[in-house]
Amino acid sequence: MTDLSSHSPATAHAALDAAHHTITALRQRVRAAILGRDDVIELVLVALIADGHVLLEDYPGSGKTTLARALGDAIEGVPRQIGAVTIANFRRVQFTPDLLPSDITGTNVFDPVRGGFDFRPGPIFAHVLLADEINRTSPKVQAAMLEAMAEKQVTVDDRSHPLDELFFVIATQNPLDLAGTYPLPTPQLDRFLFKIAMKHVERDAELAVLAHYPVPSLERAARLPGVTREAIVAARRTVRESVFLAPLVKEALVDTARTLRADPRVLQGASTRSLVLALPALQARALVNGRDYVGPEDLEHLAPRIFPHRLELAPGVEDAAEVVRECVAPQLERLARASLRR
Repeated sequence: MTDLSSHSPATAHAALDAAHHTITALRQRVRAAILGRDDVIELVLVALIADGHVLLEDYPGSGKTTLARALGDAIEGVPRQIGAVTIANFRRVQFTPDLLPSDITGTNVFDPVRGGFDFRPGPIFAHVLLADEINRTSPKVQAAMLEAMAEKQVTVDDRSHPLDELFFVIATQNPLDLAGTYPLPTPQLDRFLFKIAMKHVERDAELAVLAHYPVPSLERAARLPGVTREAIVAARRTVRESVFLAPLVKEALVDTARTLRADPRVLQGASTRSLVLALPALQARALVNGRDYVGPEDLEHLAPRIFPHRLELAPGVEDAAEVVRECVAPQLERLARASLRR
């Protein structure tokens, strides 16, 4: 690991090295399954370590399922139990208009032998959940997802059931096919740390994909070492506790949000929740890039992924990311002149 500040205690350095090793192993594992998507993989890993969720706006056949499955398969170890519920490493749910909340969260089933109800958990009880085409399901199912994403629990018949601490959602929506969809409301979008627009990979990457035929991509990835659930949870804790976040960075975030709210091109600005979620994301990206402090480059890279999907733009304004870049530019200039190391 490189570029770590020598001012950190030895124990913090050891924890940072372990967290960086975990992230590196995950990145290598997923990159072996998904070629030409290094930028998307980095953002997904940042969201995972920052304890956020990701919304992918993608084209069919772009590798979203493979990416999510490769991430789930990279988590090794025996299945974890929460009470009587077994937590799977990965599950995929195809969202459709006729889906019911109980199809996701689970339901209570009457046991005639025991004379009582038993809870049958749904697919949401997983470490990594792929919510495929999430905008095709009804608002009622979307509301059930809100509780899970925000509080890491589901409520069935007035009883709450905890999800695993690692619970991570990768949701997708198709940017072209809008027939039979239910646009995600602002509170739902605000639960996603990033909204990532995926484009077709470069020609060389597509040739590389075909060159590996007939060996399946997930089979290639499985040859590399994975990580444990505990290692990922520890990496999350290390990022929050040991990656230095200067007060100036927090000021830059707040001032960026206030500038966005005052911009005449923006009808509804970024929420305070988005600022809170941005802090561990900035720390996670710093560690992914081998630093134990957040720099202006982290804010410059992540701001166009954190804020645009939370904004409501005035009529005629189309590029939310460009609005964000303009509003964050003065803050980046101020951070570049300051020392942000501990």
